[in-house]
Amino acid sequence: MKHLDLGRQGEDVAARYLEAKGYRIEQRNFRTRAGEVDIVAWSPEGYLVFVEVKTRSLDGFGGPEEAVNRKKQDQIARAAGAFMETMGYEGEIRFDIVSVLLANGQVKAIRHAEDAFF
Repeated sequence: MKHLDLGRQGEDVAARYLEAKGYRIEQRNFRTRAGEVDIVAWSPEGYLVFVEVKTRSLDGFGGPEEAVNRKKQDQIARAAGAFMETMGYEGEIRFDIVSVLLANGQVKAIRHAEDAFF
């Protein structure tokens, strides 16, 4: 499976997973010069949540969430700021990571780390 296809499939799985948990997806793949956010959603508690989705086909090199380093966190935060500016939103926010492990196109595991950074 190509890298981009794997990532897209992981984002689809993560979006369905979040919706099943009561999240309302506001936007997917929000891009700005500063960076990108995979999923922007409203949590059941009313937080605006910026979700980074990490997808891997095997988990032999650590969990996918371990790939969200400080540089990536800063990019997500800048993109989140740009998104909030376009909405005029000044309320509560949170940064989550959803890790998706796939084997032969099938979901092997999903991990949702709420308030994962900052």
